[in-house]
Amino acid sequence: MKRNLLAATVAIGIVTLMGCNKEKEPELTTSIQQASYGIGLNLGQSLAQDGLNELDIDALTLGMKDALGGTDARVDEKDIIAAFGDLQASLEARANEADEEAQQAGADFLAENGARDGVITTESGLQYEVLESGDAEGAQPGASDVVTVHYEGRLIDGTVFDSSLSRGEPIDLPVAQVIPGWVEALQLMRVGDKWKVTIPSELAYGPASPSPLIPPNSVLVFDMELLGIQGQDEGQEQDQE
Repeated sequence: MKRNLLAATVAIGIVTLMGCNKEKEPELTTSIQQASYGIGLNLGQSLAQDGLNELDIDALTLGMKDALGGTDARVDEKDIIAAFGDLQASLEARANEADEEAQQAGADFLAENGARDGVITTESGLQYEVLESGDAEGAQPGASDVVTVHYEGRLIDGTVFDSSLSRGEPIDLPVAQVIPGWVEALQLMRVGDKWKVTIPSELAYGPASPSPLIPPNSVLVFDMELLGIQGQDEGQEQDQE
């Protein structure tokens, strides 16, 4: 997993605008103080997400002060470049180890879940369990349809990363524009069905991640309820009239 250390180091320097002081914390009353703190907070969160939370803050601060004060660099450029290489290698090694652990944990979870009674595994590896069934003759969406669904998405450890249920409002989604696991599951469901769907990482986001809440190579578990299919609902209402 590649990390853009050049961009990170440019961002890191700005952290000292927070006014780091070991003896006394800076005040956060003026607009510039609050803006500076906000920059530092955002950058710190970004750096932590990139695995750079073990940086030496004192050395970081010293480098920023030297740059702002026009002081000559205390470390040769070639040594800094070499240090960046070491840090890059360390980050990649940790990321690769985390990826391997995630893949193994996902594989173990899928094997255990797939062995449970009531769980159906499709040819692609998608797993689903029927929680509630709609009308046996109910409509099924196609790839070109837009559907209305309620859902809650969790990691295999139970952590909820997204939920229309908690927001109290279902969402309309084009079937063809969601992750492959959803594309497959939605086209198997009928309106009124509520399923628990377990999606292997390759049918979800794989090594990529749309959110820091979803680690790379995550198996995702969704409670999904298909509430309706746009266009067909209106047609059914007209037929009833």
